[in-house]
Amino acid sequence: MLPEADELAEALLDLGVPYEDIDEAVRLSRRLPDDTEALRLLEETVRELVPETAGTGETGVAGRSATEGILGSIELPELPDAAGPHARYFPLYVFAAALPRARARHRARGIPEPVSRLTLADVGRCVALHRRRHGTGGVLNAGWPTLHFRGELYQLGRLQFQRTRIGGRTGDLLAAAGLPVGPGDPALALHVPDFMGPLTPGAVDRSLALAREFFPRHHPEEQYTVATCSSWLLDPQFKRHLPGDSNIVRFQDRFRLGPPPAEPEDSVPVRFVFGTTDEPLDRLPRDTVLQRAVLDHLREGGHWFIGHGWLPL
Repeated sequence: MLPEADELAEALLDLGVPYEDIDEAVRLSRRLPDDTEALRLLEETVRELVPETAGTGETGVAGRSATEGILGSIELPELPDAAGPHARYFPLYVFAAALPRARARHRARGIPEPVSRLTLADVGRCVALHRRRHGTGGVLNAGWPTLHFRGELYQLGRLQFQRTRIGGRTGDLLAAAGLPVGPGDPALALHVPDFMGPLTPGAVDRSLALAREFFPRHHPEEQYTVATCSSWLLDPQFKRHLPGDSNIVRFQDRFRLGPPPAEPEDSVPVRFVFGTTDEPLDRLPRDTVLQRAVLDHLREGGHWFIGHGWLPL
C-alpha cells in the first residue's frame, strides 16, 4: 500500500509535510517492507480509515453513499518503541497510503480539488506542530487528520468545518435561544488552525460564506443551521486584555456564548500561543499583545477557560 520512495516524497508534499521532514520520513520508510507487523497494521489501518467502498457503495444523491454518516475520528495504532523515529512517522505512512482513497472519496462527493488539497494538507500542519513542540519529526495528535480522510472535516478558507452533532451543553444554549434544534441534530464545529495567518474579520466572513454554499451542495442529506465552537479563543476575559478591534475580540463577538466551564484550562492558550508548556512563564516571550495578555492574566492570579458558543448559519 505504501508508495515507493519517489512517489512517497510526492505524496508527502501533497500532504503539506514540511521539506525538512520529507527526507527522513522517506529514508525510514525503507524499513517497512522488512517489518511484517508494521505492514499488517498499515494495511488494516488504511482500510479502517477509508474503506474501499467509501463514496462508491449504495448511492443516494448524485452517486453519493446513502449509508455514509458521521463516524468521528479513529485512533491510529502505535508501533513498539513509540518514541523512536520509525514509530513517530508511522501515522505519516498511513496517511500517504490512504491518500488515493481519500481523494477518490472526495471526488465521489464532488469536492473541488483545491478544497480536497487544502483539507488533506492538514497532515503537514500536524508534522510542523510536532517539531515545534518536541523538536523532532513526527505527527502531533495523529488521530485529528483521520477526520479529514473520513470526509468529516474540510478546510474552507481560513477556517475548518467539522460535520458533527449538537451536544448537551450547546443544545441547552440553542433551546434557550428558541431554535428548533437540539442534542443529536447536525451542526458544524468550527476550528481555527495554526499557520494560516491572522484571523481577520474578512477571512472569517469568507470562510462562513464558503461553508454556507459548500455543505448544501456536497452533503445535501444533512441540514446545518448552526455552527458551534469550543475554543480558548472564546474566553470572554480576553476583552479585558485586548483592544476592542483585535481579531480575537471581533471573532468572539460573532458567537452567542454560554457560561464558562467550572474547570480552568490554563495550559491551553499557553500551548497555542507559545507552542510549548515546558518553559516557565517568566522565560516566555512578550513580543505581541496576545503573548502579554496571556501571561499577565496568569501572573495576576487569573485562569483561562475554554469558551463555548454558537452562531446561526
